[in-house]
Amino acid sequence: MRIRVQGQRPLNGTYQPAGNANAAMALLAAAFLTDEPVTLHNVPRTSAVEVMLSAAAGLGVELNWQEPTALTLRAAQISRRSLTLTDTNGLVSMMLVLAPILARRQYVRIEIDYPLNRIRTHLEALRDLGQDVTATPSAIECKAVNWDRREIILTQTSVTATSMVMMLACALGKETIVYNAACEPHVQALAHLLCDMGAHIEGSGSNVLRIISPPTLSGAEATIFPDHIEAASLAGIIALSGGRGEITGVGRGEMQMIVKTYRQLGIHLDVDDRVIYVPRHEKIMLSERDEDQDLAVETSPWPAFPSDLVAIATVIATQARGTSLIHEKLFNNRLLFIDKLKAMGAQIVLCDPHRAIVVGPTPLHGIYMDTPDVRAGLGMVAAALIAQGESIIDNAQVIERTFAGVLTRLKALNAEIVLE
Repeated sequence: MRIRVQGQRPLNGTYQPAGNANAAMALLAAAFLTDEPVTLHNVPRTSAVEVMLSAAAGLGVELNWQEPTALTLRAAQISRRSLTLTDTNGLVSMMLVLAPILARRQYVRIEIDYPLNRIRTHLEALRDLGQDVTATPSAIECKAVNWDRREIILTQTSVTATSMVMMLACALGKETIVYNAACEPHVQALAHLLCDMGAHIEGSGSNVLRIISPPTLSGAEATIFPDHIEAASLAGIIALSGGRGEITGVGRGEMQMIVKTYRQLGIHLDVDDRVIYVPRHEKIMLSERDEDQDLAVETSPWPAFPSDLVAIATVIATQARGTSLIHEKLFNNRLLFIDKLKAMGAQIVLCDPHRAIVVGPTPLHGIYMDTPDVRAGLGMVAAALIAQGESIIDNAQVIERTFAGVLTRLKALNAEIVLE
């Protein structure tokens, strides 16, 4: 999909983010753990979720849509013990399905086409839980082993690895302690669903989890909360455009560190329990407080500033008066989009794969951009919306992998976006 974006149009109005796609992926996988019905509301129809739903159907899971975003799943049986590349579409997040297949069928095989080091944390966690794991460059095989009590520590605070371990602990173990666990809102959502299904989980929202499994997991019902990353991205985009608006469904609980970081970058938001208010910004200036001199925006695991917002933060920095350092601590390739911003006129020095110095404000102009990274996609849209002239973004379908319908909702705020 190609989109044409006309820049420098103020965005105004009320915006409702879609359901959190990361939470949806985990909750859908958890529904396969039981043979009883599980109903999920506010399911986002992202491309990644569609891959999960297609795989579910292939495993024999019954899918019953009550309305566009309400789905009841019943995995009366899991008919297969393997997933091909066609089933997973090469998504690392499909490792989540390993847990229910292994728990229900005692064996699983998943084909992969990415380096094993991308799932090193996941494989180590499986082995630490006593599972019989064989990993090759093309596939992972695992045989189930039950346990009474295990304590493990994750080598990285991986959301997918934490979610996979939580599900396995509820099905194969009796008591499991997990250290260095991820604690993002979507991990907490999975913990809440598993508790509703009968598990006992202590420490949700912290990096230490204690999981007590029930005799059996039952059916349950849950509502997927709006995506806080989409909400924070739109708050930045509206402010940069010179407009004003409200973003509903997300509040201070998910936005605390994001609001602090945005304020340092010169964007001021008013946030209550369930609404983000974006006032009109006549100008954007980095914080002038003495302690904020030599400002560094640093990404870290939740509840710190999330890596998924590094692209938006960098775009904001290009429009803020002053010099800032963007420090992406978690991933090696999250700053690759900077070349596109430089081509648009931004003054950025890429120091290394993790750090960039941004000097602002600099006017941006429209360019052709191909293949935006799935995490940087909304950042590229933000840059295009504030640039002078027209920008063309090719392969823009990757944006919909994580943010379902975001381009249509942007158009409702007065964004001039043409889908081709």
